[in-house]
Amino acid sequence: MHRIIAIAILVLAAMFSSARSEVLIGVSAAMTGRLAWIGEQGQRGAEMAVADVNAAGGVLGQKVRLISVDDFCDPEQAVAAAQKLVADGVVLVVGHYCSGASIPASKVYEEAGVVEISPGSTNPQLTEQGRGNVFRTIGRDDAQGFIAGNYLADRWGNKKIAILHDNSTYGKGLADETRKQLNKRGVTEAVYDAYTPGKDDYSAEVAALQTAGVSALYVGGYHAEVALIARAAHGRGYMVQLISGDALATEEFALIAGSAAEGTLFTFPADPRRNAGAAAIVEQFRVENFEPAGYTLLSYCAVQVWAQAVAKAGSLEPKAVIATLHEQEFDTVIGRVDFDDKGDLTRQSWVWYVWRGGEYVPVE
Repeated sequence: MHRIIAIAILVLAAMFSSARSEVLIGVSAAMTGRLAWIGEQGQRGAEMAVADVNAAGGVLGQKVRLISVDDFCDPEQAVAAAQKLVADGVVLVVGHYCSGASIPASKVYEEAGVVEISPGSTNPQLTEQGRGNVFRTIGRDDAQGFIAGNYLADRWGNKKIAILHDNSTYGKGLADETRKQLNKRGVTEAVYDAYTPGKDDYSAEVAALQTAGVSALYVGGYHAEVALIARAAHGRGYMVQLISGDALATEEFALIAGSAAEGTLFTFPADPRRNAGAAAIVEQFRVENFEPAGYTLLSYCAVQVWAQAVAKAGSLEPKAVIATLHEQEFDTVIGRVDFDDKGDLTRQSWVWYVWRGGEYVPVE
């Protein structure tokens, strides 16, 4: 009996030791539904980064394991996903992607002392809440909208401009920031309105814009609906210039829009695939037959900065890691990264892209 008890104790100790030798981190995004392509970018980026961290010895000698949770880009589901990840014992969450998911989930992470680094949430409110545990590896919509508003004013200031949005935290927020800067430039949009996301056809909305004589259309929303709007305009022979934001950085936009995608303009951070320092990592993805477009490398970067912060802090303790993230600089796949007191990047680089031949390229 004593031997059995002793063996049981040893087995339990070994199980506990094994569990403690793994560091759990999470990734949360829309893994299913209309935004699953963007969710896949985030998941693949985090997976590759974790594999590379582990190949280099892990963090503080411990292996990292990634847990993926689907938030459906929905506020309530995001909170449920956050609660699950916290219950699982993660110390970092890469995500969420939709601003409307990140903002409510951030409260859960703050209360649990979990670091949240979003590679895709651009609404300013995420970091304006004052939560010290929240960071992002992408810029903000007040900066993105400033650039878009100026672009519209400079090129279509003497023509009719329409601004549409999907009423989401991201879409409406970006549309409002764009409108704000456009108006500051002395230009008033001819149309400002919302559309219903999730529809199969936007012909009626496009017909109304054509009747109003709109020359340039700015859309704050996600790629699937913007693609359908482009198709509806193309089908009517309506040569409106379509312009949007970072959510168009997925090849699914071109797959849905088809030839109507040609010439569509949008803003996104400087493409990290073009960084010389990212070449080896980009090649790793391509060997696996996955193009690391859009948010993929921003997700990879989120894991990178956390792993480097843990190493610099010499600890997994949240307060130490958070302090290091705020105080240090990090060499990453997207370049040199450091964060301000709010958790935003100190350097934001929004760039104009155009869809040409089924891919997006920088505007020259």
